[in-house]
Amino acid sequence: MADLSIDLAGIKSPNPFWLASAPPTNTGYQVQRAFEAGWGGAVWKTLGDPIINTSSRFAAVHFNGQRVAGFNNIELITDRPLEVNLKEIYETKKKFPGHAIIASLMVEPRQDKWHEIVKRVEAVGVDGLELNFGCPHGMAERGMGAASGQQPDLVQAQTTWVKEVATTPVIVKLTPNITDITVVARHAVKGGADAISLINTINSLAGVDIHSWNTIPNVGGQGAHGGYCGPAVKSIALSMVAECARDRGVGVPISGIGGISTWQDVVEFMLMGSTGIQVCTAVMHHGFRIVEEMIDGLNNYLDDKGLASVTELTGKSVSKYSNWGDLDLNYKVVARINEENCINCNKCHIACEDASHQCIDMLTDAAGKAILQVREEDCVGCNLCSIVCPADGAIDMVALDSGAAPLTWNQRQKVISGLNGSYSEAEVI
Repeated sequence: MADLSIDLAGIKSPNPFWLASAPPTNTGYQVQRAFEAGWGGAVWKTLGDPIINTSSRFAAVHFNGQRVAGFNNIELITDRPLEVNLKEIYETKKKFPGHAIIASLMVEPRQDKWHEIVKRVEAVGVDGLELNFGCPHGMAERGMGAASGQQPDLVQAQTTWVKEVATTPVIVKLTPNITDITVVARHAVKGGADAISLINTINSLAGVDIHSWNTIPNVGGQGAHGGYCGPAVKSIALSMVAECARDRGVGVPISGIGGISTWQDVVEFMLMGSTGIQVCTAVMHHGFRIVEEMIDGLNNYLDDKGLASVTELTGKSVSKYSNWGDLDLNYKVVARINEENCINCNKCHIACEDASHQCIDMLTDAAGKAILQVREEDCVGCNLCSIVCPADGAIDMVALDSGAAPLTWNQRQKVISGLNGSYSEAEVI
C-alpha cells in the first residue's frame, strides 16, 4: 500500500485529506471526530474577534435531481470566544499529536492585531497558520477577507506582519473573486508565505423564490451575496490551482480547495499541482466518514499506477496545461459513431444540427435500419456529440493524421510577420 503522508511546507500529515476552515471545524468535538474517521488534518474555523451570525445562513443549488450541486452560505468566522477555541485546539492537538491542526486567522489589517493573534494561537501548539484573505461576505464589508485578498499590496503587507512573529508555516488563502489570482499569489510569496491555499468561496446568490420573491437564503425577507462552493465550483478551482502551479513567480506548495467530493477529484487537484487538499461541502452533505472511501479509492489508484507515494502525483499534469496560443492548430480529431452501442436517441444529431456544424447525417442501412453517420470531412472535433450522448461507447473521438506539421497560433503569427508579404495568410494555413 502506498504512502499517503504529505509534508506541506513543513506541516506533516498522515494523508492529504484535510478539512477546510468551515462549519465542520467549528469545535474540538467535531475536529476530534473527524480525526477518528480518518482525516489527516483540519483547518480550524477562522479565528478572530467573535461575530454574530445570521439565521438563516445556508442555501443550495440542486440540479437535475442532484442535491447540493452547489452550496451557498452567508456565515462568517467563529462566533465563539477566542479563549474557548484555543482551549479546544490545545486539547485536540494533545489527543491527536500526529494529525495536522492549522489555525485559520482573520483580523483587521493592522500589524499589532496580527502579531497578537499569531502569538496567542501558536502558544497552544498549532502546526501552521492559514491567513483568510478570501471570505467574500460580511467580513469583507469590514475591510477583511476578500477586501484584503483583492489588494495584492495589502496581502503582501499582512503576510509580512505575520511572518515577523510566526514560528510555524504560514499558508495564505486566496480569493477567487479577482481577475488574475496569480498576481495575489505572487504578492503573498513576496510577503513570505510558505504555501498558498485556494480557492475560497465565490461571490454568489443561490436563487430567488419565485413565489415569495425573497432571495435564497433570506433573513427576515432580506438577502445578501454569499460564498459559493461545492461540486459546481470544482472546474474554476482546478483552473486557478493550475495557474498558480505553473507560475514561476509563485513556486510554493499549494493546498487545493473547491468542489472536492471524491478520491478522483483529489487526484485531479494533485496532478495539477496541489500537495494536499481541503474539503468542506462534501462533509456538510455526507458527513466525516466519506473520507474512508476517499482513502480507499486513492490507495487503490496509487497501487494500480505502481506509485509508492501520493506525493508522486503532485504537479505531474502541470506541463500539459498551457495557453490557447500554444495549442496545435493542425491537430485533428473527428467523431465516430459505433452502431452497436448507439441507442438511436438522436441527441447527437440534434446537438450537431442546432448548435454545431451539421455534420451528422440520418441514414438507412442496407437492412432498412436507421443509422447515424458522421461526415468526417466536415467534422471539427468539437466533442459536443460525445458530451450529450447518453450511451457509453456510442461515440469515440478519434485523432487523425492531418498531414501537416504542428503549428500553434503563436508560431503562425511569427511566420506571418516574417513573410513580408511573400505569401498570403491562407497559404501559411
